[in-house]
Amino acid sequence: MLLAVAFIVSFFFAMNIGASGAAAAMGVAYGSGAIKQKYVALLLCGLGVFLGSLGGGEVVKTIGSGIIPSSILTIKIVIIILTAAAISLFAANVMGIPLSTSEITVGSVVGVGIAYQALYVSKLLFIVSIWVVVPVIAFTFTLIIGKWFLKLKRKYPQVERGMWQKSFMTLLIITGFFEAFSAGMNNVANAVGPLVGAGLISVTNGTIFGGLFVALGAILLGRRVLETNGKKITHFSPFEGCAISGTGAILVILSSIFGLPVPLTQITTSAIIGIGTAKTGFYIWQKRIVIQLLKVWFVSPIFSLVISYSLVKLLLDSDLYTVIAIFSVCLATIGVISLKKTISEEKRSLHENGGGI
Repeated sequence: MLLAVAFIVSFFFAMNIGASGAAAAMGVAYGSGAIKQKYVALLLCGLGVFLGSLGGGEVVKTIGSGIIPSSILTIKIVIIILTAAAISLFAANVMGIPLSTSEITVGSVVGVGIAYQALYVSKLLFIVSIWVVVPVIAFTFTLIIGKWFLKLKRKYPQVERGMWQKSFMTLLIITGFFEAFSAGMNNVANAVGPLVGAGLISVTNGTIFGGLFVALGAILLGRRVLETNGKKITHFSPFEGCAISGTGAILVILSSIFGLPVPLTQITTSAIIGIGTAKTGFYIWQKRIVIQLLKVWFVSPIFSLVISYSLVKLLLDSDLYTVIAIFSVCLATIGVISLKKTISEEKRSLHENGGGI
């Protein structure tokens, strides 16, 4: 029974990965108009994800045994890790936010490692440092490319017309597919890595079945994230879209070869913001959608960590007091944030209308 639950949760999580990370891979091609229909973009994404998942074995090994010892990965622990990650990702998908599945999965694994005091800290710190460095590289590279292209357009306006335009459109679809391939290569491990680490499925079968469900999730559930990445952050030309998708794909595939789970959605979105900054300056950072994305990225791994740690303490250790303490801290944090918001609104009201209590 528990074995069946572990696989059900894993494949449910895989579908949500497809909706969040994988669908964002084709957001650039869709947003720039290279692909007009959403369903076409999602079908291409699903195919690219599945093919890429077949080469994701190294990342599967990292998730399964590179952060915590595989010896503590029982069926119950696997269910807890995947449940915590799936809850976090599902909440983000409901909001239409492209969330990093690598971050929430690693956060869930770390939560279990903390509960059992069994964590490969040096490997974890290296992975987290990569999470910071790679999006910065993506942002910087596309910012430079975007500024260069603006100068090129001023000198040669025809570069965005006629045959040039059609060529860039075709290239954009290819790079979008290439990015979806990289998503499969890196993100499928998040759903099946714990199963492989516990010895419940082989690396080969895990990548095949995981890839199928991630592809299915991208096709059936990826519409809102596709819209967020493609339309709500900034508008871009086909050439700029090629720079975004190509940058994301190259960085993610290189990371996958070395077995590093990296935040594909952060890389892609950072590249999009880099292009937007090149065009409009840092005004784009004032957009609410960008601020919302940054907040979710910061909170999501901590959120999944707390959930997995609490589930271990509650369900396996029967340590209700620790769970109550964690819940109390969360309530206190929410209360402080709410109080701060109320005070800010009251000050604004006094400033605008005068008077007092």
